[in-house]
Amino acid sequence: MMRVQKLTFAALAVVAGLSLTACQNGEDDMGQTAPSSASSAGGGSGSGGSDQGGGKDSAGKGSGGQGTAAGTGSDENGKVGKCRTDELEITATDSTIDGDTDGTVAVELKNGGGRDCVLSGYAGVDLKTSSGSLSAERTGEKATPMTLKDGKSVYFGINYPINTSGGSGIRITGLVVTPPDETKSVTLDWPGAATLPVTDGSGSQVKVGPMGSAGQGEG
Repeated sequence: MMRVQKLTFAALAVVAGLSLTACQNGEDDMGQTAPSSASSAGGGSGSGGSDQGGGKDSAGKGSGGQGTAAGTGSDENGKVGKCRTDELEITATDSTIDGDTDGTVAVELKNGGGRDCVLSGYAGVDLKTSSGSLSAERTGEKATPMTLKDGKSVYFGINYPINTSGGSGIRITGLVVTPPDETKSVTLDWPGAATLPVTDGSGSQVKVGPMGSAGQGEG
């Protein structure tokens, strides 16, 4: 009887030992689970790190974007716009040289706009006369675009026939100048000879040259 009880106790001890081991294993498993969670948390930080990295990438792209914007801004700031009528001080003077068969008026365009600007081609020129408006024809010389620095001037010439007929001719009452690529005009006093010879209707007697064609060049 005692032997049976000893065996029973022994069996119980084994079962208890197994239960304890199982519990420890369970605790070990839980212990392993915790690092796994921590690992996940670490993964979260890793993701956070990636997100932060992504943030840096975004910031990097943002910087790139700002660089591009700055570049665009520089391009825009560096770009020289055309000269506007309101930015130009336009004057006209008689530049006829003694002995010439034709008269010459030099028109000065001075940049007073506070910035550099571009002039390209021919200005529009019309003479106000006793017979109405007379448009000048272009000479056909090559017109090269130029940058007119702030405060600087450029000149172009107007050539016209001198009235040597002895008659009254066509009286000139004013000069209308329209800068290249502009629609706003400026009306000036005509500084040249008072009259033009009467035309035979074969074309305009008055010719206009491109920018820089008056001989003075840029001032």
